[in-house]
Amino acid sequence: MPLSLNDYQQLALRTAGNHGDFERTLIYTTLGLNGEAGEVAELVKKAFFHGHELPREKLKHELGDVLWYVAVLAQAMGWSLEDVAQENIAKLARRYPEGFSGERSRHRTE
Repeated sequence: MPLSLNDYQQLALRTAGNHGDFERTLIYTTLGLNGEAGEVAELVKKAFFHGHELPREKLKHELGDVLWYVAVLAQAMGWSLEDVAQENIAKLARRYPEGFSGERSRHRTE
């Protein structure tokens, strides 16, 4: 059964805990997001520069952790994940109305 972004966000929030206030939640989620993104980067780095196998399932788990922090951070800001996703797609459509290309990236106006 498909899981909507907003459904995921609500399920993720069950394990978010209470960090005391807005500032603490913002700091906690931002640092956690960066830590998990670093773990993703480390797995890819080791695969391409250290000769390790790319651990696809581990990478999937780490991406899930990234998504968890994004969901909790968005909630702290008062945004649903679907709102964040829609805004991102709208921004990309404005930036690259004909789709991405290196040429369009070098000469975009936004």
